[in-house]
Amino acid sequence: MSKIKMFSLGGLDESGKNMFVIEINDKIFVFEAGLKYADEMTLGIDYIIPNITYLKENKKRIKGIFLTHGHDENMGALPDIIGDLNGVDIYGSKYTLDIVKKEFIDSNIKYNNFKELKPYVAFEIDGIKIFPVNLSHSTPDNFGYAIYTDDGVIFYAADFCIDPLMKGPYKTDIGKLAYIGKQNVLCLLTESMYAGKEGFTSPKHRISGLIRETLNTADGRIIFNILDSHLYRIQELFNEVEKTDRKIVIMGKRLKNIIDYAVSNHYLTINPNIIGDLSYLNNPKSVILNANEKDKPYYNIMRIVGGYDKFIKPTEEDTIFLATPIFENQEKTYYHLLDEISKTGANVVSLSPKKYLSHHASREDLMTMINLMNPKYYFPIRGEYRDEVENANLATLAGIPKENIFVKENGDVVEINNGLLKESFEKVPTGSILIDGTAGDDIGEVVLKDREILSDNGIMIISVTLNRKTKEILSGPEILTRGFVYVKDSHELLKEIRRISEEIILENTRDTKYIEYNKIKNIIRDELSKYLIDQTGNKPMIITVIQEI
Repeated sequence: MSKIKMFSLGGLDESGKNMFVIEINDKIFVFEAGLKYADEMTLGIDYIIPNITYLKENKKRIKGIFLTHGHDENMGALPDIIGDLNGVDIYGSKYTLDIVKKEFIDSNIKYNNFKELKPYVAFEIDGIKIFPVNLSHSTPDNFGYAIYTDDGVIFYAADFCIDPLMKGPYKTDIGKLAYIGKQNVLCLLTESMYAGKEGFTSPKHRISGLIRETLNTADGRIIFNILDSHLYRIQELFNEVEKTDRKIVIMGKRLKNIIDYAVSNHYLTINPNIIGDLSYLNNPKSVILNANEKDKPYYNIMRIVGGYDKFIKPTEEDTIFLATPIFENQEKTYYHLLDEISKTGANVVSLSPKKYLSHHASREDLMTMINLMNPKYYFPIRGEYRDEVENANLATLAGIPKENIFVKENGDVVEINNGLLKESFEKVPTGSILIDGTAGDDIGEVVLKDREILSDNGIMIISVTLNRKTKEILSGPEILTRGFVYVKDSHELLKEIRRISEEIILENTRDTKYIEYNKIKNIIRDELSKYLIDQTGNKPMIITVIQEI
């Protein structure tokens, strides 16, 4: 009999940052290690990763990190966390692991503990059998994992959709899923992102028709913007261009390397005759393929539209095709991009979120998976809390008792002992680590708050020089502001700021042997903040510099 704990370190009640933990008799199995794109409020932050304090404290018990596929939301945090996990093994398909290896090389990380898996080939770790299964997604060799315990199978299916037309490394083997479902499924864990969308995701995830229409109606160049990890949509583009007299120009070394690798490993099938070089860039029959950076959604296409790309200058004859989704918390940036495209005069084609979906499970996909697995317990994962609730409601419709459905937040522990749910109030530490630059250290909420103040209200620096012996003011206080007020129109305001500062300094340096400079700085900050809020309604960051000579 087994003692099982399940909880998420990221990915519940949020989009991205996926990391799920399943403990079986004190053995820890980690599924995913994803990042989350920084939103418009996290100023200057590149991306966000899960807090792995729990894993660092229990790293001797970790049996491996199991990756489903090669999207950043599922494996992008690995370069930042792997150094803290004592050389843990990383499991995944060849395609997924090759992406991780490339990320490690780019991050100057030397690592050899990779374990390549093949679909439908079972393996064991410390007596626990694990069976990887192919599931359809926008990237090849996307795995679901069946974990065999003494009390039944735990099936983890993070990202998938059911599409009978997807073949090869994109195919879902329904027969294998049904086979697992007949082996006593203890718990099914599935994504929730599209749980509120009616019907199957297929065929709404296909954009071939829209690509074909655009190719046939556009008179000039087509600038096609895509995520470089969405190989299925890249294949759709090449298939449709092959039917025309156009050629594709691949922009960027990273994107070209990904496509070359995918072709050589049979993940993409491309006719080389439809690929043009840079000399074809300004030809009206060209299709310019451009991809986004992993931690800066829309950055590359924004650079092109803004006129900052040295090769591509949009014109009124161009059509810009945005084959990327509207990222969560990036809606403002997306619609600003549409405005900027309109200013160039170019035509724009975008994917309506109502008509076109990404390769994630909608209501009927989820209920089909539930029907195939027939689980005792059901755990909605991967999505906002409202999506988890929708997913739970589907499970209820499919016949799973409400008390056997877990709607949780990050850190909430579900415990199953000997096949029976045990009431648990345990909560493991979770949270977000904010990554800025390449240091890999958490920026923290304090730094973020400072950036917010600077962006909203500016900064004020007060500088004063004192005599080292007598403590008399020799110079200042001088007032320097940036992003706060226009100096030429604020003489009276600045005069009063100078008076308040001088008064506080004199009061706290007169007739005293020991001067607490930090106390003086704090008093100046507090008093000026009150005054400035009253006079201007703003509260800039106030820094006081006191020096002695």
